Amino acid sequence: MTEFNIATFRDAEKTLADRNLQQALYDAGAVFMDRVLVTLHGEEHRTRRTLEMQVFRADFFRYYERGVFPRILDETLSPYLERGRADIVDFGYRVMINLTAEFAGIDRPERMEEETATLVRLLRTFGMGATLQHSTLDPEEVKVEVRKALTEFEERFFKPSVDRRRKLIAQLEAGEISNDDVGRDILTVLLQNEDKVELAWELLMRETAFFYLAGAHTSIHTLGHAMHEVLIWIDKHPEDRQKLQDDLVFLQACVHESIRLHPASPVAMRKPAGDVTLPSGDHPQADDRVVISLGEANRDAEIFGATAGEFNPHRDLPKGVQPYGLSFGNGMHACLGRNLAAGQISPDGKIADDHNFGTVTLIVNTLLKHGARQDPSDPPQKDTKTARDTWGYYPVLLGPA
Repeated sequence: MTEFNIATFRDAEKTLADRNLQQALYDAGAVFMDRVLVTLHGEEHRTRRTLEMQVFRADFFRYYERGVFPRILDETLSPYLERGRADIVDFGYRVMINLTAEFAGIDRPERMEEETATLVRLLRTFGMGATLQHSTLDPEEVKVEVRKALTEFEERFFKPSVDRRRKLIAQLEAGEISNDDVGRDILTVLLQNEDKVELAWELLMRETAFFYLAGAHTSIHTLGHAMHEVLIWIDKHPEDRQKLQDDLVFLQACVHESIRLHPASPVAMRKPAGDVTLPSGDHPQADDRVVISLGEANRDAEIFGATAGEFNPHRDLPKGVQPYGLSFGNGMHACLGRNLAAGQISPDGKIADDHNFGTVTLIVNTLLKHGARQDPSDPPQKDTKTARDTWGYYPVLLGPA
């Protein structure tokens, strides 16, 4: 097997968009990721993605960001404000699971602390399975834990969620209720279209769990880095603290710049599914792997300037280059939910009244308004369970300085 490495922005952009290259990053994590949307290719991928995009319409992001998320954020933040401190990682898990469980289709009938703690624990275990490629733990032990977590998830959350939705769908087909009564989430869409996508029970469960994970996992990673970069920026530019609280456009630019510097995965990995010619002219074969370094591509000085490796929310970009670089991918596997975490990009620089700023921007903004600052007596720590650049613990103080 030969490994081909892509490191420049333009080559990475082209390679990610090549339809004859299929996903390979999650092969090691097949215990959780086998045949979920992001690992599919060809017609099966197109069919399932088309169906699931029914959930991710423009009004979806507006509804969740403005109608659902503020309530979830306030409820989750309240006990941390009472304590006057928060671990951004722990807080991120708790605030995001409440959001992603809803659009994935996982019911939370109890909405109690013990239930939240269980969902956080399951989410962390699923994340370990999905990112097994970069894990520093024993892979066989991780697989055992993931299978146990899936069994617990199935019994406590998935089965009841399916049963309730099937009853609602039957009522809808009988004309007893309307579409608004059924709701709109990934699980409901898949159950309503079982004739178009034949998913065995176990795969239906993992597909739902994947969206539950994907929506939260990336946002939690992004939140930790964005909070760190913003707090470091404030240390260097204290005059900007008030601006970051008042100007969501500027704060969103900070979040996008942080995402560019810290993609959720440092690399993307592909394998040939047909004839492939790389930008270098090489022709990888079926058992070869193409590794696209998102971290290097996002710091390409030809695109992002001489200070490409530094955090600068005022950065000038070439036309057509997104401020977060290639962190959300490109082509058929571009992230469906990127607007949920990062918000919209305004191509002309004008911000409409219904502009989506993204949940990460809203969380950072809220924390800053509550006086969030680093705790000098309790330094943050990176996650040692993975080779990915991820915060495992990030304490902040809240309240008046």
